[in-house]
Amino acid sequence: MSTGEAGDFIVKWRGRWPEWAIAEVFLQAPWRASAQAWFTLLQELGDAAWGGDDPRPGEAKLGWWAEELQGWARGARRHPLGRLLAPRAASWPALAAALPTLQASRARPRDSTAAVAELAPFAVAAAAIESELAATPAATASSGDLASALLAERLLHHRAGAVPLQLLAAGEGDGARAWSAALLDAWPAGAPVAAARRIHAMLQRARLAQLAAGTAEPGPLPPWRTAWQGWRAARPRGAGGT
Repeated sequence: MSTGEAGDFIVKWRGRWPEWAIAEVFLQAPWRASAQAWFTLLQELGDAAWGGDDPRPGEAKLGWWAEELQGWARGARRHPLGRLLAPRAASWPALAAALPTLQASRARPRDSTAAVAELAPFAVAAAAIESELAATPAATASSGDLASALLAERLLHHRAGAVPLQLLAAGEGDGARAWSAALLDAWPAGAPVAAARRIHAMLQRARLAQLAAGTAEPGPLPPWRTAWQGWRAARPRGAGGT
């Protein structure tokens, strides 16, 4: 696997979320670099798990990532994202151990309950890492927050196989509108998660709302709306907002 520069991978993530250039100004400066590196890592793992018609290349990539994340806990880093992330968290082995469940989630879920349950082990591990990166225990993301974010990412960027069978059986097109509406309804509310997670969730929810309204290809928010909603999302909710 080519390691390149961390910036190459971050540019790919920012290409999917161009609004971040506006929204990130509402984050405290020390958190900006690690936040976008973390979201980039989640994107790389999700692309490996859900991307392409053939699952085997993705399985190989996740196998590589499992070894890489184990190495981060020992101070060994091959991937450039490790230079930004590895020193800031400790639970990398748990994230590596949960990668098989992320790969298994590629199979179309039976219903919404199964969709969340299949991602739960990975979401728990990712929530622990996110808490460590934020260094704010009171702003810990829950596994529910991460599961919602992961399911949104899959629907928005890897739609094939994302919609549960139960919604397909209802006979409403490809089920994407119904699934996006269901994800919005089930999204955890009021949790005092870190500002970066709240802002990114705002962007995800905005695109899900477009999809639920019938937009075939959801796109970035206008700059004025990004600024307004980014400011609102960044405001602390409960104790310890960052």
